Amino acid sequence: MPSPFRIGTRGSPLALTQANMVRDALIGAHDWTEDAVEIVTIRTTGDRVQDRALAEIGGKALWTKELDRALLDGEIDCAVHSMKDVETLRPPSVTLAAVLARADVRDRLIGADSIEALRQGARLGTSSPRRAAQLRKLRPDLEIVLFRGNVDTRLAKLAAGEADATLLAAAGLERLGRHDIGVPVPVDVMLPAPAQGAVGVEARSDDRTAVERLAAIDHPETRACVLAERALLAALKADCHSPVGALATLDGAILTLRAELLSEDGQAHVHGQEAGAPRDPKLPEIMARDLLARAPETVRRLFAG
Repeated sequence: MPSPFRIGTRGSPLALTQANMVRDALIGAHDWTEDAVEIVTIRTTGDRVQDRALAEIGGKALWTKELDRALLDGEIDCAVHSMKDVETLRPPSVTLAAVLARADVRDRLIGADSIEALRQGARLGTSSPRRAAQLRKLRPDLEIVLFRGNVDTRLAKLAAGEADATLLAAAGLERLGRHDIGVPVPVDVMLPAPAQGAVGVEARSDDRTAVERLAAIDHPETRACVLAERALLAALKADCHSPVGALATLDGAILTLRAELLSEDGQAHVHGQEAGAPRDPKLPEIMARDLLARAPETVRRLFAG
């Protein structure tokens, strides 16, 4: 019997759910048997360190570096990621071989019926610079407190009274069967993180077999939108400290890219929108130049490296 196709993943309930989504998609696409795919759990630094913001301890690479090592050492054939947690610049030795169809891109507010309904001076738990800045823009009275951990950890912190409310990605809640938790925040109120709601699968660039197998489960429309959002991040030279929301949508042959850059306190911000061909590399670059040209200094200093 040939060796099983090994899918590497983090060990959180959401990460394992997403790895099983990839597993099921591969089995369906290739008419494989159940034992043709194996899920390999890799513990990451981002999972181990829960008491500090990612930006303080190494950024998004904390989610990917151990999976990268396992992939490049041949311990796994592919690695599954929440694309919003993948750093913008990736090593040339790995390639994004597949992106699954995108789920709900919105954030969900847990603890109140709306942002307006939060009490004066309410404490909101998040570790996201984007969410913190967007909330401070909408409600300067809110107190932002650090929330790290997986979905259950954050919900437990909320239940314990460590904050009055929190925000979680709708996609993650839905994948965990938590459809009834929280209320969605419209994207015209809070633009999501770039690539939010998308699951990506990376393989070694030189592993033609793995790349071809994974191509069968790629969702081209989601890939086009996610790549545009990530190209915008690259053009902005954004890092894990940079508060930025972005969302690309595809309507026929037209891709529309919206973005917002904010200062850390949310009081300065700039918004933009561009439309063009789905894979036009100039579109994100034009948008980045326009946003940075119009951005106040308190915003601009958080971008462009």
